[in-house]
Amino acid sequence: MNLQKVKHMGIVTIPSLFTIGNITCGFFSILASFEGDFAFAGFLIFIAMLFDAFDGRVARMLHAESSFGVEMDSLADLISFCTAPAFLIYFIALKNTPFGAPISFIFMLFGAIRLAKFNVLANSGKGSKQYFSGLPTPAAAAVLVSLAVSYNAFALDGAGRVLPIAKVYIPYIFSGVSLITVGLALLMVSNIPYAAFKSSPTGQKRKVTLSKFLFLAVLIVLFIKYPQDIIFIVFGLYALIGLIIAMVRKFMSLHIK
Repeated sequence: MNLQKVKHMGIVTIPSLFTIGNITCGFFSILASFEGDFAFAGFLIFIAMLFDAFDGRVARMLHAESSFGVEMDSLADLISFCTAPAFLIYFIALKNTPFGAPISFIFMLFGAIRLAKFNVLANSGKGSKQYFSGLPTPAAAAVLVSLAVSYNAFALDGAGRVLPIAKVYIPYIFSGVSLITVGLALLMVSNIPYAAFKSSPTGQKRKVTLSKFLFLAVLIVLFIKYPQDIIFIVFGLYALIGLIIAMVRKFMSLHIK
C-alpha cells in the first residue's frame, strides 16, 4: 500500500469521525432519557446537530465524499434525530397519555421514511441543492427537543434559563405536544419544499448589511442565554413558514385555474 493511498484513506476517514460523534450523542441521549435526565438528553441531541452540520461540509472541503459516508450519515440521523427525540418526548410528556407510544413511534417511523426518501432522490440525481422535499429530520428534531427542554426548564423552576416570553407560551404549546409531534412527522414525509441554505441561487456572495449584522448579534446573545428557546423559535418559524408558503401557493394555483 503506497503512501498516497494511505493518505487518501486518512482524509476519507475524517468526515466519518463527525458522523460517529453524531451517533454517539444520539445513543447516550436515549440512555439519558431512560434515566430521566431530560436536559442532558436534549443537550446531546443539539450537539449531534453540530456534528451533522459539519460532516458533509468537511467531506466536501476535503473532497472526501463517498457513498459510504452518505449511508453512515443517514443511519446517524435515524438515531439522533428520529429515535432519540422520540424517546425524549415519550418519557417527558407522552408516557402517561393514551396514545403516547404510538405517537412517539410515528415520529421515529416517518423520520426514517424521510431519510430513505432523501437518499433515493440523491442517488437518482433528482434531489435539489436549494430545497429539501419535506421538513429535514434535524429541523423536526430541533423543534420537538427544544420544546421539551424548554418545558423541562420551566417545570423545574419557572424562573430558570427560560426566555421571559417563553414562560407565557410554553405551557400552552406544550399542552398540544401530541399534535405537534404528529404534525412534525407529517411535515417530514410531505413534499413541501424547505430551503436548504447550502448556497445562494446566483452563486454570489451575500452582502452583510448593518441590520443583518445587528440581528445576528442579538440572536447570538439570546442564544447564549436561552439556547433551547431560540432554537425552538428559529426552527419553529422555519417549519411554519415552509408550510404557509406551500399553502399560499396551492391556494393561488387553485384560483388561477
